[in-house]
Amino acid sequence: MTATSTPSITTDTGRRHDFVLLFDVRDGNPNGDPDAGNLPRVDPETMQGLVTDVAIKRKVRDYVDLARGSEGRFKIYIQSGSEALNTIHQRAYDDLGIKSTGTKQAREDVDRAREWMCRNFFDIRTFGAVMSTGVNCGQVRGPVQLTFARSVDPIIPLDLSITRVAVTRQEDAAVVESEEEGGATTGKQTEMGRKSAVPYGLYRAHGFFNPHFAEKTQVDGEDLALFWRALEMMWDVDRSASRGEMACRGLYVFTHESKLGNAAAHRLFDLIQVPSSEAAAPRSFADYHVECPADGSLEGLPGVTLTSLVG
Repeated sequence: MTATSTPSITTDTGRRHDFVLLFDVRDGNPNGDPDAGNLPRVDPETMQGLVTDVAIKRKVRDYVDLARGSEGRFKIYIQSGSEALNTIHQRAYDDLGIKSTGTKQAREDVDRAREWMCRNFFDIRTFGAVMSTGVNCGQVRGPVQLTFARSVDPIIPLDLSITRVAVTRQEDAAVVESEEEGGATTGKQTEMGRKSAVPYGLYRAHGFFNPHFAEKTQVDGEDLALFWRALEMMWDVDRSASRGEMACRGLYVFTHESKLGNAAAHRLFDLIQVPSSEAAAPRSFADYHVECPADGSLEGLPGVTLTSLVG
């Protein structure tokens, strides 16, 4: 799938879209929990793995930045190592020739600044943002919303010991003279560390596209095509040893004829079934079977069309 070959029905911003995203991880940590020593996130009652919506959107942002970030409309607002957010807000006021007066800014000035931010930043017009800090650019409620991803089966987070053949501090490596018979003792030769991983997990997340909000944030078909492309390909530009092998295994888009929708989202999501694996210990996507209707109009659900972009 490419941005130019994405089915036009899925890039129609005048329709509501609900979607199911499947992805997996092998021997990696898809989303560490800083409150638990960076172990993979889990539901403590079911031991199903969790990946936050924030983590998924971070990958989308990084992909878009690499693929289109050099273009004016596709800048990324939330990213590490960039300008302070208030500095970015000030650029909007400077470009519009408006003087910033802080939190007591005139409503019409804030509206113009908000529109400028939406025009120039992909993640603002797609996911929304709170930009009322210091230099006030208002708030945006994005048309694309995501849930946490949850693994189909329970996972067993591994906490592995690792060693590094190098030490951090010079004093640790220094040879220490022993006062006992036998002479000098060597300094520290290695350092210990920890690494967390999931042996295998298949995760499922749900998402929503609201055309009413898309009108306000100026999202167009090109934005939506890029978003679908990012969900498929972002795993390949986010490789690291700590994340293991991650890949998109399914992307199913339910498109409604109307802006308000022709069916409840939960009814549509129930049509994509991923039963628990029959394997004693699932270790690959081949251990699962995804059950879903054929692409096209759905029987018993007039006005809704299913498109399998991946899977």
